[in-house]
Amino acid sequence: MGKYGGAKTKTTVCLSDGAIFLAGAFLSLTLVWSYFSLFSPSFTFTFTGLRHGGEPVQCSGLNMQLDPPEPGFYDDPDLSYSIEKSITNWDEKRHQWFKSHPSFKPGSENRILMVTGSQSSPCKNPIGDHLLLRCFKNKVDYARIHGHEIFYSNALLHPKMNSYWAKLPVVKAAMLAHPEAEWIWWVDSDAIFTDMEFKPPLHRYRQHNLVVHGWPNIIYDKPSWTALNAGVFLIRNCQWSMDLIDTWKSMGPVSPDYKKWGPIQRSIFKDKLFPESDDQTALIYLLYKHKELYYPKIYLEGEYYLQGYWIGVVDGFANVTERYLEMEREDDTLRRRHAEKVSERYGAFRGERFLKGEFGGRGSRRRAFVTHFTGCQPCSGDHNPSYDGDTCWNEMIRALNFADNQVMRVYGHVHSDLSKTSPLQPLPFDYPNEAW
Repeated sequence: MGKYGGAKTKTTVCLSDGAIFLAGAFLSLTLVWSYFSLFSPSFTFTFTGLRHGGEPVQCSGLNMQLDPPEPGFYDDPDLSYSIEKSITNWDEKRHQWFKSHPSFKPGSENRILMVTGSQSSPCKNPIGDHLLLRCFKNKVDYARIHGHEIFYSNALLHPKMNSYWAKLPVVKAAMLAHPEAEWIWWVDSDAIFTDMEFKPPLHRYRQHNLVVHGWPNIIYDKPSWTALNAGVFLIRNCQWSMDLIDTWKSMGPVSPDYKKWGPIQRSIFKDKLFPESDDQTALIYLLYKHKELYYPKIYLEGEYYLQGYWIGVVDGFANVTERYLEMEREDDTLRRRHAEKVSERYGAFRGERFLKGEFGGRGSRRRAFVTHFTGCQPCSGDHNPSYDGDTCWNEMIRALNFADNQVMRVYGHVHSDLSKTSPLQPLPFDYPNEAW
């Protein structure tokens, strides 16, 4: 591996006795201030200094101890977290919250809260709880690496909104509980991040409020209930989204008209497999029937795998692994050991050096971003009958180990066999140039 270091320079600095005294006094005062600030219950990370022109500059962290006593929207007894009650003026409420909590404003335009969940009872499938635990670990790893917070729900927030409808009450409650987050990122329990370096290109969604994997032609030219996948989506924390959820859930079990919506959906989307209304077909229905209202604000992402169907993805893991190792053999920057906190720097370098313009879609040299095990049902075990035997569980383990290798690499170990959860193999210093 190449060596990393900088050239030494010799600088002569002349200070007057007065300047030395002032520098020492300033250092002493700073140390005393630091000591008392760190052990003060009202401590916030704030440092005020001077720009070159003498203008004050302030660098602040998030002040999580400040919540002004003046009444805010949380103090309104009519505000409800329930999926059955509407939220109004949410944009104004968030705006006022930021005014009362100014430390949360910087960077808020790209702040993400990841939300996921599973059922509250033990899994029927013997391996189900293990797989769900590892799937959750996978999401926690991705969120930690990229600085996102994560919320996991294993309870129904409304007794009628179960199965695939359970996500809507959780998403709405998360929006209310986290006004500081611009985006709520729902990720199904059986969706696995298989490219730990990739980040959703939020800049391209500036004019949109919902991002979901899908294809416009399959919605409008040959309507299909698989024209998009609602298992992974980004939804902006705004009034438009609150209104969408209100309309969306009106086709769900909480609605008195629930039973009529299944036949209506099947009359349009002939390939829909089951009779009852589901969240995915309901969203496609809104796009199909009210294109002028929803299509301008919904981004159907098809350039990369915001969620990639696992059939056709997992078979390529071996080739993808070797392709990435070749990149590392070619450039020693990617072989350099580093702290996990700076992992984004190396992901960005790989993207610029080897994968420029590639987003990880079909035929891309980049790894699939998210691999979604649609139809596998790891908890119940009632997978699609077209899948043979234990194919679902075996391939989920391969996908989880494939992703885990990208995480554990920073900790000095990888899975030597993707089909086995353990043991992990310690890596030599200059891996992969130096074989184990």
